[in-house]
Amino acid sequence: MTPRDRLLGLTVAIMWGLNFLAIRVGLDHFPPYFFAALRFLLIAIPVMIFVPRPQVPARWLLLYGFGFGFGQFVFLYWAMHTGMPTGLASLVLQSSAPFTVLLGAVMLREKLSAWQVSGIGVAVAGMALIGWDRSHQAALLPVILTLLAGLSWAFGNLGSRLAAAGTTGDPAPMRLMLWMCVIPPLPMLALSAAVEGPSTGWEALGTAFSADGWPALIGLAYIVLIGTIAGSGIWTILMGRYPAGTVAPLSLLVPVVGIGASWLFLHENPSALSLVGAVVVIAGASAAQIRRTPRAAVPSNTPVRQAPARLEV
Repeated sequence: MTPRDRLLGLTVAIMWGLNFLAIRVGLDHFPPYFFAALRFLLIAIPVMIFVPRPQVPARWLLLYGFGFGFGQFVFLYWAMHTGMPTGLASLVLQSSAPFTVLLGAVMLREKLSAWQVSGIGVAVAGMALIGWDRSHQAALLPVILTLLAGLSWAFGNLGSRLAAAGTTGDPAPMRLMLWMCVIPPLPMLALSAAVEGPSTGWEALGTAFSADGWPALIGLAYIVLIGTIAGSGIWTILMGRYPAGTVAPLSLLVPVVGIGASWLFLHENPSALSLVGAVVVIAGASAAQIRRTPRAAVPSNTPVRQAPARLEV
């Protein structure tokens, strides 16, 4: 992974870590499923009008959209609505990283080096340390729901990678991400109508333009523009360039940002043990980016060509 792409991945981690604050503010006003539908609906409408559909197999686009867009946010918003603390949610959701690595190895036959496996193991140990220290802040159901959100994200990661690999012509990862947003709104609105009531979300949207509702609109704008378009767009590009096991560990840095932001703005005070766990996560995620593979000696005057990545399904 190049230093530039690693920096892009770290930028996404910051964007997504702060995204949890925006979600918390939005859920204080909107019902969860309607809020999830609204974030994608605001993107889907202009995308269908102005953005050409990427030439990718429909099954991989659907897997990407239902995994990353629908399943992840159904379970995440449900968990946070039922009492999952913001900082802890940002941590447990990063179970998507080991889930992605496992699914990538099993379903895509992606090979992992021992160094990567060790780094991921260290990062997961750091997550477990933070989770154990903070588990008293959440009941069992919200934690399980957030783990299901992480598993859904992992399936979405595989969908985006398979879609990028199956593209005819230009991979167009940004168009792929934007068209992913077209998939969740209708099933999410149907779920909202069935569970929350057909008018509840729309009534909340009408009152959002009042003095009490404007923070939710700002949170929605951040989620759409920064968390989804910018963050997910960069993530999709990275997932198209590198194996899932190389990119996914970067998401382990999101809870470090999320816990820090929750402490600063929501006064969720992290303990010393949580801070130690955060340092362990950073160390493990950094180590997991290094692929130590033997390289044959090449004469200095011989140009080196990198073979294109091969994806076996």
